[in-house]
Amino acid sequence: MAATSAHIQPTPDTAREADPFPVKGMDAVVFAVGNAKQAAHYYSTAFGMKLVAYSGPENGSRETASYVLTNGSARFVFTSVIKVSTDWGHFLADHVAEHGDGVVDLAIEVPDARAAYAYAVERGARGITEPYESKDEFGTVVRAAIATYGKTRHTLVERIGYDGPYLPGFAAADPIVEPPAKRTFQAVDHCVGNVELGKMNEWVGFYNKVMGFTNMKEFVGDDIATEYSALMSKVVADGTLKVKFPINEPAIAKKKSQIDEYLEFYGGAGVQHIALATNDIVASVRTMRAAGVQFLDTPDSYYDTLGEWAGETRVPVETLRELKILVDRDEDGYLLQIFTKPVQDRPTVFFEMIERHGSMGFGKGNFKALFEAIEREQEKRGNL
Repeated sequence: MAATSAHIQPTPDTAREADPFPVKGMDAVVFAVGNAKQAAHYYSTAFGMKLVAYSGPENGSRETASYVLTNGSARFVFTSVIKVSTDWGHFLADHVAEHGDGVVDLAIEVPDARAAYAYAVERGARGITEPYESKDEFGTVVRAAIATYGKTRHTLVERIGYDGPYLPGFAAADPIVEPPAKRTFQAVDHCVGNVELGKMNEWVGFYNKVMGFTNMKEFVGDDIATEYSALMSKVVADGTLKVKFPINEPAIAKKKSQIDEYLEFYGGAGVQHIALATNDIVASVRTMRAAGVQFLDTPDSYYDTLGEWAGETRVPVETLRELKILVDRDEDGYLLQIFTKPVQDRPTVFFEMIERHGSMGFGKGNFKALFEAIEREQEKRGNL
């Protein structure tokens, strides 16, 4: 029965009632690196990102130097230690020594950091940093942090009304190089974590319980195996699909999987790759290749029958073949994707470029071709 006007009550917080852990999107992907200045230069020149903010000795940060780069809504922060003086400095220095360059924080923007932190901790999350405010002339930011797999954390960032270049303590910075006329990507599409054997369901349950995320996709068995290696993967996401976290674990197979290799060289669980959304993957790949980014190769045979099962896409098959771009189609549409090789000496963190046309999948039809390409690289490194 429809309610009469006498029974209608004000609902000023309907969004929170509908979603106990609402999020606004990814705030930043934060990397601990050995040399933040050089990392900022690489991602400016090779990935086409724009330096927008800096924190270092010149503006009061005596322990660390941090460079903030953006492309559309995607924000990367590269931090290195100058001189250790606090627990945070020790953590960053130890992280680089143990894991190499890698992601330490998948920061999430939320409308209420205090409420999000309280909700997560009440449901079993390990709190790292309790909510606190920081202010400057641009406004106030509230932050808190919880732990997730490995040594990765989620900083919960509330920046309503804040219009500074990044956070209090950061100053606006000029670009290192002039960004390309056309952006190479616009947003972070998803961030993939690798966890130890038997831990995938534990961490899926963590996101279900602690952050109210739901299960979006699941890939097991033959979905995600080759003749030599296998893995299992489940995808969790917030209710609006703004934040998506696939979580992988190794599976028993004849040889060492890409997840096994990552866990060995990273020294445990961590972020494996970041997928970047682009509206023109052809232009993105051409620009990034010309700037020195190395992408995984795909045999020509993949493209010989591509049109038979993938159907027509906006990019001709011959262009896909030339650039080694993969295609997958599902009931909702199709996507185009390609993966970089690892972007540091250790075979750990890499990137994905993805262009979506209706499909909200993750390239299930490409898993075999992708994993075989990774296996070829593993074999070159002697790690298969």
